[in-house]
Amino acid sequence: MESTLSLALIPGILAFVIVFLVTPFVIKLAKKFKVIDDPKLNRHIKVVHQYPVPRLGGLATFLGVLLPSLIFLPPDKHLLGILIGAALITLVGILDDKYNLNPYLRLLLGFLAALFPVACGIGISFVSNPAGGIIDLSSPQIVFNLLGRQRSIWILSDLFGLFWIVFIMNMLNMGAKGIDGQLPGVVVVSAITIAAMSLKFSADITQWPVITLAAILAGAYLGFLPWNFYPQKIMPGYGGSSLAGYVLAILTILSTTKVGILMVVLGVPLIDTGYVIVRRVFSGKSPVWGDRGHLHHRLLAIGWGKRRIAVFYWAITAFLGYIALNLNTTSKLYTMVGITIVLGGLILWLTYRQKT
Repeated sequence: MESTLSLALIPGILAFVIVFLVTPFVIKLAKKFKVIDDPKLNRHIKVVHQYPVPRLGGLATFLGVLLPSLIFLPPDKHLLGILIGAALITLVGILDDKYNLNPYLRLLLGFLAALFPVACGIGISFVSNPAGGIIDLSSPQIVFNLLGRQRSIWILSDLFGLFWIVFIMNMLNMGAKGIDGQLPGVVVVSAITIAAMSLKFSADITQWPVITLAAILAGAYLGFLPWNFYPQKIMPGYGGSSLAGYVLAILTILSTTKVGILMVVLGVPLIDTGYVIVRRVFSGKSPVWGDRGHLHHRLLAIGWGKRRIAVFYWAITAFLGYIALNLNTTSKLYTMVGITIVLGGLILWLTYRQKT
C-alpha cells in the first residue's frame, strides 16, 4: 500500500492539483494574447464549437507533467530525453495555437521531438509475434565512439520507436480530439490501464518509473478535464493532444505492456483515424487536412450531444482497457480485428444514414 502511494497516488494527485489550479491562469493568458479559437474567424469545416474558446491547453498539461516528473522520477538520460521532447511539443503547440501552423510542418517537428527520447535510449527492441515468440529488433547495430565512449544505434529498434511515438501523437490528435472533454477522458483511462498493467510486474523495479509517469499523466489530464468538459472553457490544442500521445507511446515502450495494449485501448480513435486517412486519400484530398468525417462528427449529425459523445468515448476506452489487461498477444490481434469490423461497420452505417 505504501509503495503504491509513493509510486502512483501522490505523483498523480500532485499533477492533478497543478493542472487544475494552473489552467485558469492559462485561460487568462490565452485571452490576454488573443490565442482564441473563434468560429466566426476560423471557419474550418471541422470546427464544431459555436463560441470563442481559449487555446493553450497544452501549456497547462505540460506543467502538470513536468513538475511532478522532476520530483518523483529518477534524473537519468531517459527523463532528460522525454522532457526535452515534451517541451518541444508544447512549444510547437503554443505556436500552432497562435498561428495555425501547416500540418506538414507540425509533423516534421513531431519527428524532431520524438528523436530526443529515442536518442536517449528509448526504442522498441522487440515485439511479440502473434504466432508465438518474439520478433527481435535489436539488430543490426551501428557501433561508434563518441567523446571517448563506445555507443551504438539500434537501427530497427530506434526506427520503430520513432515512428511509434509520432504515430500515437498524431492518432490522438486526429481521432481523440474534437469534442469537449473527449481527449482528457480517453488519456486518463489509457494511462490508468498502462499503470495497472505495470503494477502486475511491480516486483521489477524498472516498472516503477513507468507506474509513476503513467499516474502523473492521468492526474494531469484529469485536472484538465473540468475545464475542457462541455461547455469547454479551454481547448487542449495540438500541444495537449500530441503531448498525451507522446507520453503514452513512451510508456508502452518502457513498460511490459508494449504496443499491443495501447492499440487495443485506443482502438476507437485508431480505427477512426485510419478510416479517415484512407477516405481522404481515395478522395484525392490531403490526409492531414481536417474535415467533418470523424466518428464524433457522425454522431453529432445524428443528434448526439457533446457530453454524450465524450462519455461514449470514455466508456468504450475503459471497456477496451479492461479487456486489454486480460489478453495475450494472439487475443489482442483478434480483438483489433473485431474492433475494426464493428467500428468500420458503424462508421459506414452512419455515413450512409447521413447521406440518406
